[in-house]
Amino acid sequence: MISFNSVSKYYPTKQGRSYVFKNVNITLPTDVSIGVLGPNGAGKSTLIKMMGGADFPNTGEITSDKRISWPLGLQGGMQGSMTGRENVRFVARINGHKQTKAIEQQVATFAEIGKYFDEPVKSYSNGMRARVTFGLTMAFDFDFDVLLIDELNAVGDANFKAKSKKLLLEKYDKTKLIMVNHNSAELKQYCQAGLLIKDKSLIYFPKIQDALDEYKALYVTSR
Repeated sequence: MISFNSVSKYYPTKQGRSYVFKNVNITLPTDVSIGVLGPNGAGKSTLIKMMGGADFPNTGEITSDKRISWPLGLQGGMQGSMTGRENVRFVARINGHKQTKAIEQQVATFAEIGKYFDEPVKSYSNGMRARVTFGLTMAFDFDFDVLLIDELNAVGDANFKAKSKKLLLEKYDKTKLIMVNHNSAELKQYCQAGLLIKDKSLIYFPKIQDALDEYKALYVTSR
């Protein structure tokens, strides 16, 4: 389970606090894969980063007894001043892996970014960053109970997307996903349940189609 206990996330503005989430209390199951829905700017990436420990609530806490991955995708968190190789080496070491050279090579081969693997991550495009974070997560052969994915399939050329999708499907039965994706067909392919961001809070739907229907009713047909 993943529990949100009085979670609030806000940013200071000249007009006062701008809340992304306000006093959220909800418990999410971890025995199903969940698709995250919400309009642009609603806080989908912020939610994924908080669950993965790349960002933190201003108040309250998010707790879980499961192993949750770092955010994987466009907003995947890596240290910008370090190279891709150095990031991979660091993550491998803190996770207790001694064969760092093998993991480095595996990620470099998968990411296909050439010499940029030895350049600072802050110089990467969103696509290159996503390639490295995806390759890094795959290198651990799914040590995680829950994998966080933020618009993974939005980056890369057709070959990279196909390669990523194939690998994800091969590993799919070993873990569950919490996924942000604007493609409803892919959400239905990967996810059984849905999580809708509405009015700075979260609404859980046991069936992904019910979440998609509610999202369309609120944010699509009303336009």
